[in-house]
Amino acid sequence: MTSTPPRMWSVDDVATFLGVPVATLYQWRHHRTGPRGRKIGRHLRYLPADVLAWVNEQE
Repeated sequence: MTSTPPRMWSVDDVATFLGVPVATLYQWRHHRTGPRGRKIGRHLRYLPADVLAWVNEQE
């Protein structure tokens, strides 16, 4: 049985999850302080596990 990989989150998904504006995510990315994002073609995507790990590091 094969499992499907988790769906990656868009910038809008992460902004909604964290309760911050999209512009904040781009600013964090520019300053290399936010959750790890990946460029997939022209699109910025996040693995949910990376976002949750980053949130846990903030405590």
